Amino acid sequence: MHPWRQVPPQHGRTVVVTGAGGGLGLETARALAGAGARVVMAVRSVERGERAAADLRDLPGQVEVRLLDVADLGSVRAFARRLVDDGVRPDVLVNNAGVMATPFGRSPDGVELQLATNHLGHFVLANLLLPHLRDRVVVVSSNAHRAGRLELDDLDWTRRGYSPMGAYAQSKLCNLLFLAELQRRLTVAGSTLRATGAHPGSTHTAITSQTGNRVATAVGAFGHRLVGMPAWQGALPVLFAATMDVPGNSYLGPHRLGGMQGWPVPVGRSQAAGDPALARALWERSEELSGVGFGAA
Repeated sequence: MHPWRQVPPQHGRTVVVTGAGGGLGLETARALAGAGARVVMAVRSVERGERAAADLRDLPGQVEVRLLDVADLGSVRAFARRLVDDGVRPDVLVNNAGVMATPFGRSPDGVELQLATNHLGHFVLANLLLPHLRDRVVVVSSNAHRAGRLELDDLDWTRRGYSPMGAYAQSKLCNLLFLAELQRRLTVAGSTLRATGAHPGSTHTAITSQTGNRVATAVGAFGHRLVGMPAWQGALPVLFAATMDVPGNSYLGPHRLGGMQGWPVPVGRSQAAGDPALARALWERSEELSGVGFGAA
């Protein structure tokens, strides 16, 4: 079954999808273009993005490829500025790009790499585009958020011993805290925009290939092959969060095996992910790190 059969028609809508060169992002872009949307594929490698886009050119919608490295705030600002200058007003921003369990590294801005990629770059992108969005921001998290422990005074792991999976889980917890606080701020501001979230469960993509550890990479790949869904099915919660009439701060994921497999349904989140004080504190820390505030204030 073509995945776009699962979503309503998207003709006349424009969607920006980060990390659209492969995996969940590519399947999200494919489904949206198949449903008639104009899709801006925001990718770290334009060459790779163009190769991926070639398979989408015959779909009912339109696709275009633009350069974006979400780990680099300069790249994020340049992407947002070019989009606005070109008169593009997206209906939906899908913050999908991510890395998982990578060796310790820092972004060009000096931020721990997984936090920079999975949270901070998307925090900045969403706020820069908020004045130009028509419908919603979609935040892609993970079941791994449940293991996340947020240390606001040690986000870069200088005092803690660095843990690749611990840093990943922390970044995914940040995603859900950002989701909740963004929706709170939109509501207080009287905005008609909404923020929704999703996770793909266990999906067979290349995200586990970035660990830098052959054993961890092999174990992750085996696990996803054993219980993982194909990428098009893992993308369905993201597609539903992007296209269905769900309330702000909704969080969707697969319905069975503890959220690892199945079809999109509303799912729960950890106690920490629902902590409003922690969400506000992370927002303030994110503003300090990026120099960007709510709606680019």
